[in-house]
Amino acid sequence: MGDLSGHGASDELPVHAVVVPPFSIGKYAVTFDEWDACVVAGGCRTKPSDENWGRGKHPVMNLSWNDAQEYVQWLSRRTGHVYRLPSEAEWEYAARAYSTTDIYWGQLSSESQQCRYANGADSSTGRKNRHATVAPCDDGFAFTSPVGSFPPNAFGLYDIVGNVWQWVQDCYQKSYVGAPTDGRAREFCTEHTEQKSQRVLRGGAWNMKADQLRSALRGARDPADPYVSAGFRVARTD
Repeated sequence: MGDLSGHGASDELPVHAVVVPPFSIGKYAVTFDEWDACVVAGGCRTKPSDENWGRGKHPVMNLSWNDAQEYVQWLSRRTGHVYRLPSEAEWEYAARAYSTTDIYWGQLSSESQQCRYANGADSSTGRKNRHATVAPCDDGFAFTSPVGSFPPNAFGLYDIVGNVWQWVQDCYQKSYVGAPTDGRAREFCTEHTEQKSQRVLRGGAWNMKADQLRSALRGARDPADPYVSAGFRVARTD
């Protein structure tokens, strides 16, 4: 787990081995249709905007970590299974799908392949935002795309990178020193720095090029802060 190639940031180090017990993770990110069902049922309070990019099968976004917790609690009550956010280690294991390259479909030099595998920043995004740094291809989606619009990785997971950032369970720490090696989430949140109580986001989003859609990439935000490009996918162990 971590920056295997030396192309990442200091918070992706040290590289370390993790034994990940069996778990299940959503084939797709949670969609607006699925989120809206939770709102109608009274399980979720937030009614997030789609920024006019599309609802329905588009991934839900404009959510905080706390919002995602409401959804998994509601889904658990509704189904009788214990749903949750994946741990950061589970998420990276799922994203890599046995790969050891920067991106699960290949090296960073394969940037032109981005439009085949993930919804990131490309010519379609550039037409909407002339300041965007884009990949030399065109996937036809200037912003988010419906889930499943691109091929899955080797584990059958769609949009594991790109489209929207995905909240995971862990508290953010600025390195992996002391991180669990058994697949559990890191639940101790820093209380004395600018990263106070931040939670981790993984996977990147629609406005990022392939060199940022790396399996090891990490992001972090306040758990109460809804972020325009933040969604999530669910996990369970039972």
